Amino acid sequence: MLRVVIADDSFIIRAGVAELLATEPGIEVVAACADGASLRAAVAERRPDVVVTDIRMPPSGGEEGLAVAEELRTSRPDIGVVVVSQYTAPEYALRLLEGGSERRAYLLKERLSDRRQLVAAMRTVAAGGSYVDATVVESLLGTPAGPPGLSDLTPREAELLELMAGGLNNDAIAERLSSSRQAVEKSANQVFQKLGVGGERQISPRVMATLIFLRSRNG
Repeated sequence: MLRVVIADDSFIIRAGVAELLATEPGIEVVAACADGASLRAAVAERRPDVVVTDIRMPPSGGEEGLAVAEELRTSRPDIGVVVVSQYTAPEYALRLLEGGSERRAYLLKERLSDRRQLVAAMRTVAAGGSYVDATVVESLLGTPAGPPGLSDLTPREAELLELMAGGLNNDAIAERLSSSRQAVEKSANQVFQKLGVGGERQISPRVMATLIFLRSRNG
């Protein structure tokens, strides 16, 4: 049973999502929260597998949902987080991905009416994966087709890209691949070159490569 905590300052949205998930086999909504403080308390008390949270909530009125997602990377890295927002602003998705994409999803609120997509995102993060709304990915990459190059990666480079997308730094990747940091840095640069994500972009090549990986995996 997938245990889920919902957080949104709108009662209508909380109730709507809870009702949407009520008939989904294998999913149990264990708490519905209206602000960041109650969300943190529910995570500590109810020990969910997944948190579905809005970005903006009391008490700060700021980016409480993103703040909780960041905190959970350290305090409860086993919990998947689906951030749901009405904003397509790329900076929110980039902030969510800063520490790696593992167990993180970013969905637009308009997708909440599609139970299949919401459930798919929840199950993906619960299993350790990640999902970013296609609309947001395309806005970040700048083109629906996106940079070519994934098919040009060697199996070793593809493995490195997957580890990079999971949030591992070069030292951790080197350890996982039984390689040296220098070799990983060289291979990472080759990946960036093949994906066409170097140069003068405002978004780092590492995050751009992660977005390309996510789009290829999530279709």
